[in-house]
Amino acid sequence: MFENLTEKLNNVFKKITGKGRLTEENIKEALREVRIALLEADVNYKVVKDFVQRVQEKAIGQEVMESLTPGQQFIKIVRDELVSLMGDQNMGLNLSGKGPHSIMLVGLQGSGKTTTSAKLALFLRRKGRQPLLVPADVRRPAAIEQLKKLGGQIGIEVYSSLPSQDPVMICQDAVNRAREQGKDVVILDTAGRLHIDEALVEELVRIKEKTKPKEILLVADAMTGQDAVNVAKEFHQRLDLTGVILTKTEGDARGGAALSIKAVIDRPIKFVGVGEKLDALEVFHPERMASQILGMGDVLTLIEKAQTAFDEKQARELQKKLQKQKYDLEDFLNHIRQIKKLGSLEQILSMIPGMGFAKKLKEIKPEETELKKIEAIICSMTKEERRNFKIINGSRKRRIAKGSGTTVQEVNRLLKNFQETKKIMEEVSKKGYSKLYKLFR
Repeated sequence: MFENLTEKLNNVFKKITGKGRLTEENIKEALREVRIALLEADVNYKVVKDFVQRVQEKAIGQEVMESLTPGQQFIKIVRDELVSLMGDQNMGLNLSGKGPHSIMLVGLQGSGKTTTSAKLALFLRRKGRQPLLVPADVRRPAAIEQLKKLGGQIGIEVYSSLPSQDPVMICQDAVNRAREQGKDVVILDTAGRLHIDEALVEELVRIKEKTKPKEILLVADAMTGQDAVNVAKEFHQRLDLTGVILTKTEGDARGGAALSIKAVIDRPIKFVGVGEKLDALEVFHPERMASQILGMGDVLTLIEKAQTAFDEKQARELQKKLQKQKYDLEDFLNHIRQIKKLGSLEQILSMIPGMGFAKKLKEIKPEETELKKIEAIICSMTKEERRNFKIINGSRKRRIAKGSGTTVQEVNRLLKNFQETKKIMEEVSKKGYSKLYKLFR
């Protein structure tokens, strides 16, 4: 998300930091470009106007004009205003008090409500909650089956009901069932339409009245830009939303919805969907998102991802191996599999400061298929070959290539990359691998 905006803003910042001193004229010139960049990112026009005005008022102040690093001060003001625009900090879910607590997910068809219901259930279970999933969309039979299938994949119970039942009754009964079973969260996957109509809204209002949800979250497709903002306004007017979950953000290069929704409806974005996998739901942190927009990376989120993906026991064992210079292809394979848990290579690179620029990412061109090839090649080796790559001669390479559906050249490339990685890892170990690991814990 924000790929195009990041590139354009960084071009503006390069120009302004290159100037010896800031003047009212060159600040206004820079802000004209910022304004165009935001509008091209599909940010709401009024939001852009107010944003630019606030930045201008602060940037033309004496403190900035007389600063030793006026360009950096200007960037800081833009960052602070972006954070404020998106809500200052993550508000989290309101699940205090005695349960079961209902969370009502609403939105249009195609926004990803059903998948998001399962993602949210998985997220909450990992936080120690006991969720119950409720398929309340009886008009689209596939929605019920889809939620049951998703619930089965993550081992979370899905409330069973007859498709012909009234959605309001289904939700009421599900809350009672949750209370009997000791579940503390009930996630209501409500019906959607291709557009907002009176029948849909009336149904949702009745569900709200009967279940008294702690949270009413709009699930909005980030790729629809200002349409998502308009949908949010309409739902909020009738249901009094408590927050928003933006889906499909990994496919949205503009980011207009993320920068507009909070300012337009005064409700925070609480989560973002960052991929198709059921664990691809992340807490939305405005300050971290602002840093990513400005190409400053998001190291905190990367560390949090690493903490869930990397096993501490495995890390200690790896440290011992490195100290004894026994890092082998088995370890290499485990590393690759753990890295894949962090998300796509492009997502990982965008979180590293200085690596978030769209241009740099395009130059690097991280290929997910390469990781799959590496896995296939290593899995086609014998245990002995994985532990001692030096025994892999020409005939063994041909056998490995055939078994993995690759070429001998690709096997050779993997072995060369492994040797370089092994050298780096062992060098890191000499300089204190344990200290490095602790830094990321």
